[in-house]
Amino acid sequence: MFRATSGLVTGVALLATTLVAGGPLSAADPATVLVEDWSKQPEGKTGIPDGWKGQSWGSPKYEFRIVPQGGRKVLHLKSVNDSSTISKEIKVDVRSQPILQWSWQAVTLPKGGDARKSATDDQAAQLYVTFPRFPSQVRSRIISYLWDSTAPVGAVVKSEKTGLVTYVVVRSGPADLGKWATESRNVLEDYKKIYGEAPGEEVGAISISIDSNDTRSAAESYFGEILFRKP
Repeated sequence: MFRATSGLVTGVALLATTLVAGGPLSAADPATVLVEDWSKQPEGKTGIPDGWKGQSWGSPKYEFRIVPQGGRKVLHLKSVNDSSTISKEIKVDVRSQPILQWSWQAVTLPKGGDARKSATDDQAAQLYVTFPRFPSQVRSRIISYLWDSTAPVGAVVKSEKTGLVTYVVVRSGPADLGKWATESRNVLEDYKKIYGEAPGEEVGAISISIDSNDTRSAAESYFGEILFRKP
């Protein structure tokens, strides 16, 4: 989950604002923008993966490990009464590449986790898309796609902890635990539905998070390839 005060919301938004200020996207306009496929990460690496940055609040354990699975490398995440988030700088114009595609697997859901309530705002797997807007601490817009324990699939929920984040529940409950799932979301259309307008800025960062501290429980998940693509 994101904190309302200094922390990843602020850090990622500020970072993304700096990136956007650096200049426009390449005129090449590729069909696919790869965020991460873990293939270049050292197998067995623990903690924060290469090319990613950690959060700036609390005492995250970063129980992350690059592991082989099904002939590829993936990121394994675990959490016990902990909240750990990593972010990667990325520039994507969702007007050109609006489809966010990723694979994930939830193994253990935080008991009683529910994104609709601040006191139970824990999830086994969360993928955040940050649209930086100056001043970033109060105007950036962040969409979080998550696998929740309780909130129904399709729910769109404003975070009770910060007005910057809107949750979109992609999967919920234990029915698909232990199974890999590939998701595709039209971020451009989700943005329009949430904010009532098209984004005037590019994506500045992607974040992955796992947390179980509000429910004082445990969570476990995996992330595979993450990319943006044309429809």
